[in-house]
Amino acid sequence: MALLSSFTRSGRRLLLAAPLLLAGCGHALPDIPGFAAPAWRADRYACAGRRAALLPPLLAARPRLYEARANDVTALLGPPDEEELLANTEKAYHYYLVPGPQCGPRRPHTAGPRLRILFGPLGTVTEVQADPVPLP
Repeated sequence: MALLSSFTRSGRRLLLAAPLLLAGCGHALPDIPGFAAPAWRADRYACAGRRAALLPPLLAARPRLYEARANDVTALLGPPDEEELLANTEKAYHYYLVPGPQCGPRRPHTAGPRLRILFGPLGTVTEVQADPVPLP
């Protein structure tokens, strides 16, 4: 019985420490030179047509995005235009890059060019992909 009591106390300590350990995963995003985050955030669904021009500095800083936490990505880019839940507690954020049908009523899903940020099971960025943007 004493062994069970000791294990239970140890188990409780581990359960209490787990959120603290997971909170340490990932890193905060530093400023990205040449990237106008407020302009990106203000252009929801890319309906103002500004995101395509803002994309190059963001992609140039792609290595800085890896291992960043989902909350930090949201702070930088704003809430995703679409969020996709994947297998094994993974998810993807989608940000449209050019105006399209998503700017209409009810914001329908469209196959237009998007920035896709994938998050692994720990909630950190594992991949950053961007569709080609058509030339004007």
